[in-house]
Amino acid sequence: MDPIAHFTRLARYHVWATHRLLDAVSSLSNDHYRKDLGLFFKSIHGTLNHLLLAEHLLWYARFSKGASPLLDLDVEIEPHRERLAQALNGGAANWSHLIANWPAERFDSHLDYQTSQGEPMSLPFAATLAHVFNHATHHRGQITAALTALGQPCPELDMVYFLQTEQASKA
Repeated sequence: MDPIAHFTRLARYHVWATHRLLDAVSSLSNDHYRKDLGLFFKSIHGTLNHLLLAEHLLWYARFSKGASPLLDLDVEIEPHRERLAQALNGGAANWSHLIANWPAERFDSHLDYQTSQGEPMSLPFAATLAHVFNHATHHRGQITAALTALGQPCPELDMVYFLQTEQASKA
């Protein structure tokens, strides 16, 4: 398997799923958007904020710059919901460019970084990159469950639908 092609596909899916989720969330009232729904980060806003923090401020910095910011995982980074959505969409798009510039052998190496608590860590590079996309999928799933609980329409985010969409656009 070509790791660059594989992870670039995951990055494209990530952009697609992020956009679809944010589109669904945009129609929520502010009360529903910020309501404590029992999610790990309480509200839809809290969960989206966590995604921005974890994916873009922590993991992207680790992969792109070798930086290891020390951040509390539930600190509010962006209180304004439209700016948060813009940051999430823009941040999701950054992964494809980053991945495309890595040599294939990079995926067989390790990612050395510090945890959020400052502990040194070294993990398999490709598996850790897969974690970034899996983490986003996990939290998107929480948000779609919250949308359903609120009686709101929920976007279809299965990767197979993304693949079908990509296939149809090539035809």
